[in-house]
Amino acid sequence: MSYRHLRAGLLGFGAAFVPLAESAAHEIVGNRFFPATLSIDDPGVNDELALPTVDSFNTGDIPPVRQRDISSEFSKRITEDFAISFGTTYTFLGPIDPTMPGANGFQNLETTLKYRVFKSPEHEFVLSVGLSAEWGGTGSSTVGAEAFDTYTPTIYFGKGLGDLPDTLSWIRPVAITGQVGYAIPARNFTTSFGIDPDSGLQTVDTEFHPQVLNWGGSIQYSMPYLKSAVVDLGLPDFINHLIPLVEANLQTPVANTLTSGTLTTGTINPGVIWAGTYFQVGIEALIPINRQSGSNVGVIAQLHYYLDDIDPNGIGKPLFGGSVQSASPFPR
Repeated sequence: MSYRHLRAGLLGFGAAFVPLAESAAHEIVGNRFFPATLSIDDPGVNDELALPTVDSFNTGDIPPVRQRDISSEFSKRITEDFAISFGTTYTFLGPIDPTMPGANGFQNLETTLKYRVFKSPEHEFVLSVGLSAEWGGTGSSTVGAEAFDTYTPTIYFGKGLGDLPDTLSWIRPVAITGQVGYAIPARNFTTSFGIDPDSGLQTVDTEFHPQVLNWGGSIQYSMPYLKSAVVDLGLPDFINHLIPLVEANLQTPVANTLTSGTLTTGTINPGVIWAGTYFQVGIEALIPINRQSGSNVGVIAQLHYYLDDIDPNGIGKPLFGGSVQSASPFPR
């Protein structure tokens, strides 16, 4: 839900980043449960609520700014394979230098349409496509929200390794998910005017808004899958609900980059998810890949509800069509 992308340069390296936001989906494909990951969006199409997602990190600005976000996202299936989600984020900016002012406010609202195009239970594979829209002017410019819309068509996939032969049974709990999106701003550039304090002459500043490749993935090891589909080691119940994982969430400006440059930024996020029958809890570290991505190791955590398991005949039911398979890995 989905964070979708890292804001690593509010004041300096502003290359179309958006705040840490909520993941969006969890999915059952055959024996495979794909949890809702915290930093990238997943291929699932389900009814769910991420509330809250919280994060804290230092941006890549010079000097850096301490950013904290509180996010939420609600996703609703229209049909079994098609869903729409709505997300919002409130940002707190606190400069490391206490003599500088801070800021806080909402980021732009975001809407995502997602459609599951292919699902193979036998091979634990799922593929979805989506279109996200960040609605310009719905957030506060003091925390970096842009005044223009941005549209991001995206491909999502998930693949479990449960179809490996018996000789590789210990690798079967592994799953890989990924996404590739292309963010297209509705405005190519913004021109601002000012006055030079020394000469008194008017100045003109043009900022180009780049088109950005948003890409990333996760690798997961599912303890629920290990117990149910490989071998029951007699581990404590708490351990059997854990899914250790590592996510990568990266952004690369690829077009209209005159003022932004083309440097890839993002984070590598090791962490763990505890998945229950009705909800999951996750926490990850946010490790910047370079100085422009951040100046410390941050943290992100999320509480995520499975509405389609909490109320399968009410809010968790698709608007059109009957009840469908539970998206929880555990029986009620």
